[in-house]
Amino acid sequence: MDLTLTWEEAASVVISTVGIYAAFLLLLRLFGQRALANLSSFDLAAAVALGAVMGRVVLGDTPTLPAGVIGLFTLFALQAVLGVLRRSPRADAAMTNQPLLLMANGEVLRDNLRKAHIVEDELRGKLRLAGVRRYDDIASVILERTGAVSVLRRGEAISPELLSDVRGREAITPTGKG
Repeated sequence: MDLTLTWEEAASVVISTVGIYAAFLLLLRLFGQRALANLSSFDLAAAVALGAVMGRVVLGDTPTLPAGVIGLFTLFALQAVLGVLRRSPRADAAMTNQPLLLMANGEVLRDNLRKAHIVEDELRGKLRLAGVRRYDDIASVILERTGAVSVLRRGEAISPELLSDVRGREAITPTGKG
């Protein structure tokens, strides 16, 4: 077992880790929150494959314990740096997608479903899990930054502050009553 690593190999691990992490974040930004949502079996297989690709890029041809430790340290350091950067509203907006309105006043917003790479069958499943029995009961459905889906029901006013960061919020009836 080889426990050695040259300075050049260590630098290669750090550069590869930063590069693949940046590429991953960019792809998440481009393809949206759906990539973070509950995983179907297809999505789980894709996530495992992504992890394998990322690991191979980080560790190179001959993974060693020191390379693995350096790769992990670099990933944790990147997470910490991005956590600090996200405190700035401007940086946070650049790094993450805003929540996206998927339904308003009981109507499915198909253009927004396409933007989020979500099919209507998935949306219906989320609605059933939220206990929705009829589309008419819905004031809004929002795809959150995390990939989770929030369902707000009709019947009570929705505070504008609660929707201030949601793309497409202007389609929601202000009272939430329809």
